[in-house]
Amino acid sequence: MPEELDQFDRRIMALMQEDASRSTAEIAELVGMSQSPCWRRIQRLKDEGYICRQVAIVDRRKVGLNAQVFALVKLTMHGRQNLEEFAGTIRTYPEVLECHVLMGAFDFLIRVVAADIDAYHSFFFEKLSRLPGVQEVNSVISLSEIKSTTALPL
Repeated sequence: MPEELDQFDRRIMALMQEDASRSTAEIAELVGMSQSPCWRRIQRLKDEGYICRQVAIVDRRKVGLNAQVFALVKLTMHGRQNLEEFAGTIRTYPEVLECHVLMGAFDFLIRVVAADIDAYHSFFFEKLSRLPGVQEVNSVISLSEIKSTTALPL
């Protein structure tokens, strides 16, 4: 943890990770400071990039995205151009929530949401497997979610 972050900064960020819709007055009260200094700290944390953005987290099941699949992708060639082309295309797919570059037997790990397994099947055959350079895809279907959070341990 960077030294320039004190206990108040960490507590402010923790509270905002729980619920960013809290008012500055409520956050100030919970961290034990007055509203103005708390507001200045929040602004500094935003300006310095510690707080990147504030979003609403939507329940995927409530909006009909019942299937969650993790796909391990191996490319045929590992040249920089192939990796960048794959990454650029995968960014355009709204079904893909996350994409990570890996070291090891596979090149990418992607997290995909879909209405159901049939919808993932369509995504797989119509989009993912047709990308240039894709050699192998191993899909792992999530049966249930034990833990899912966006909150970092501060």
